[in-house]
Amino acid sequence: MLYNSRSLHCRIELVRMSNLARKLRLTDYFTLGWGTMVGVGWLVVMDDWLLRGGALGALLGFAIGGALLFPIGWVYGRLVAAMPDAAGEIAYTAAAFSRPVSFSTGWMMMLAYFIVCPWEAVAVGRIAGYIFPSLDSIEIYRIAGRPVYLPHLVIGLGLTALLTTLNYRGVRLSATFQNWTSFGTLALFIVFVALGVSRGSPRNFPPLFTHVPLISFLLVLQIVPYFMTGFESVSKAAEESTPEFRGQGFLKAIWMAVLVGILFYTIVIAAVAFVAPWHELTGEKFMTAVAFRQAVGSRWIVNVILAAALLSLFKCFNGNFVAASRLLFALGRRGLVDARAGRIHPQHQTPSSAVLCIGLATAACMLLGDAILVPVTEVGSVACAIGWAATCAAYLSMGRTGSLPGQSKLSAGEWFVAGFGLLVAIAMLLMKVVPAVPGHFTVYEWLALGIWIVLGVVASHRETGALRS
Repeated sequence: MLYNSRSLHCRIELVRMSNLARKLRLTDYFTLGWGTMVGVGWLVVMDDWLLRGGALGALLGFAIGGALLFPIGWVYGRLVAAMPDAAGEIAYTAAAFSRPVSFSTGWMMMLAYFIVCPWEAVAVGRIAGYIFPSLDSIEIYRIAGRPVYLPHLVIGLGLTALLTTLNYRGVRLSATFQNWTSFGTLALFIVFVALGVSRGSPRNFPPLFTHVPLISFLLVLQIVPYFMTGFESVSKAAEESTPEFRGQGFLKAIWMAVLVGILFYTIVIAAVAFVAPWHELTGEKFMTAVAFRQAVGSRWIVNVILAAALLSLFKCFNGNFVAASRLLFALGRRGLVDARAGRIHPQHQTPSSAVLCIGLATAACMLLGDAILVPVTEVGSVACAIGWAATCAAYLSMGRTGSLPGQSKLSAGEWFVAGFGLLVAIAMLLMKVVPAVPGHFTVYEWLALGIWIVLGVVASHRETGALRS
């Protein structure tokens, strides 16, 4: 077989690896994990959470569902310490299973992170429109009956451009932005919850459940994976830790992110149900803000909540942007998609091509508006459950064969924890795809998942064909 030496040389240059900048510390990993996890769902879709489960059903769903993620977090902590690779789930499954399984797992996890980016870009326009009603003007088109306003697009595209620039120019810039927005969100959260609950009453809690207790709990539990996805994003930046960073720090950051995430969600649900009769407010836009305004009787607390929401949106957008770009970078570096996605900027030491791809794709998807993105965000729960299950299965497989780096065999306790994590991930997956379970996939979610799978097949086959030729 004859080879074109010039094209072969170019392909070798494309996949040649250089080092990513190593500048992240424990605090950076915590804010990446927690910031990626908690966005603005607590403001935008609080009415959906409470209508699914009621006050107690929603609280128990997030508390128990979040706690069930600790074993999965433990598995990630062990694997990222043993295999500090930006590929994350791609690397873990590649060490235990076939190349198609590795690609499929990484492609699903990239969906879980990526789809949050255009959702947040759309949400920032909605929040801005709530603060400044004049922005809800200049309708340029409609999708699925929902208007798309020009000012919303400009704001969303501007934020996308800002985060793309930050991540293109250096991980330290991105991490600093993540730290300020994460701790700023927590500070404002403490302020508005403390002031609001002083005016509430336990009489506002009922109904505790909107259906029979078990159904109420399950309806909330099945959305927990989507709203708790993010703690495992720590693994995607594993190659960018400072030289003195110790491997045990990854597990600390992951468990801190999960714990603070559980506390954040349960406290805000309890606070909303406590400060006002929530069942009378479920038709309101941004129900969380309306409930606190009704309790305090003043607009200023709404401004505090919206400021917290904007900071939370920025950090969630940025964290998911980091994770999605690193996974795309890893897919390109391993030759699973176009190898150009695996390029590293020689000066900034960032995955520049992957960053630009995620930025452009985010800008394109946000043009669809929130009506089209809703089914795709539902798919995020399934996508991350698939990634979690594959990671736990890979850990168990490596433990069985003795191929886990730095460890020959797993103890009985380690087998139990990883096995339990695998069962949790599988259960969360089945809750969305089994028709007998309330809240299962509709035709729109299956369509969105099918489109993403087809895109993955096309991307993989194109690169396989290029390598063969």
